[in-house]
Amino acid sequence: MPKIKTHKGAQKRIGVSGSGKYIRVKSWRGHHLEHKSSRRTRRYAGKSIVGPEHTDQLRRLLPYL
Repeated sequence: MPKIKTHKGAQKRIGVSGSGKYIRVKSWRGHHLEHKSSRRTRRYAGKSIVGPEHTDQLRRLLPYL
Protein backbone atom coordinates (compact mmCIF):
# COMPACT_ATOMS: atom_id res chain seq x y z
CA MET A 1 0.00 0.00 0.00
CA PRO A 2 1.31 3.49 -0.82
CA LYS A 3 1.69 6.12 1.85
CA ILE A 4 -1.13 8.66 2.32
CA LYS A 5 -0.12 12.26 1.74
CA THR A 6 -0.76 14.80 4.47
CA HIS A 7 -2.67 17.94 3.46
CA LYS A 8 -0.01 20.62 4.01
CA GLY A 9 -2.48 23.50 4.44
CA ALA A 10 -4.28 21.65 7.21
CA GLN A 11 -0.99 20.55 8.77
CA LYS A 12 0.10 24.18 9.21
CA ARG A 13 -3.19 25.23 10.82
CA ILE A 14 -4.33 22.32 12.98
CA GLY A 15 -2.71 20.57 15.92
CA VAL A 16 -3.68 17.97 18.50
CA SER A 17 -4.10 18.44 22.24
CA GLY A 18 -2.81 16.03 24.84
CA SER A 19 -6.21 14.37 25.07
CA GLY A 20 -6.34 13.89 21.28
CA LYS A 21 -8.72 16.72 20.34
CA TYR A 22 -8.01 18.85 17.28
CA ILE A 23 -6.99 22.46 18.01
CA ARG A 24 -7.03 25.46 15.69
CA VAL A 25 -6.21 29.16 15.97
CA LYS A 26 -9.23 31.45 15.91
CA SER A 27 -9.85 33.54 12.81
CA TRP A 28 -10.11 37.34 12.36
CA ARG A 29 -6.88 38.03 14.30
CA GLY A 30 -4.61 38.50 11.29
CA HIS A 31 -4.56 42.22 10.51
CA HIS A 32 -6.53 45.50 10.62
CA LEU A 33 -6.57 45.30 14.41
CA GLU A 34 -6.51 49.08 14.93
CA HIS A 35 -10.17 49.58 14.08
CA LYS A 36 -11.38 46.47 15.89
CA SER A 37 -12.35 47.03 19.52
CA SER A 38 -10.24 45.50 22.26
CA ARG A 39 -13.27 43.54 23.38
CA ARG A 40 -13.51 42.03 19.91
CA THR A 41 -9.78 41.22 19.62
CA ARG A 42 -9.77 39.54 23.04
CA ARG A 43 -12.51 37.25 21.79
CA TYR A 44 -10.23 36.11 18.96
CA ALA A 45 -7.28 35.40 21.26
CA GLY A 46 -6.09 31.91 22.04
CA LYS A 47 -6.90 28.53 20.56
CA SER A 48 -10.17 26.77 19.84
CA ILE A 49 -11.22 23.12 19.79
CA VAL A 50 -12.54 21.83 16.48
CA GLY A 51 -16.04 20.40 16.72
CA PRO A 52 -16.77 16.68 16.50
CA GLU A 53 -18.57 17.11 13.16
CA HIS A 54 -15.20 17.77 11.45
CA THR A 55 -13.15 14.92 12.93
CA ASP A 56 -13.71 12.51 10.03
CA GLN A 57 -12.58 15.09 7.52
CA LEU A 58 -9.52 16.03 9.60
CA ARG A 59 -8.55 12.39 9.98
CA ARG A 60 -8.55 12.14 6.19
CA LEU A 61 -6.50 15.32 5.78
CA LEU A 62 -4.02 14.50 8.57
CA PRO A 63 -3.63 10.72 8.65
CA TYR A 64 -0.40 10.68 10.70
CA LEU A 65 -1.28 13.33 13.29
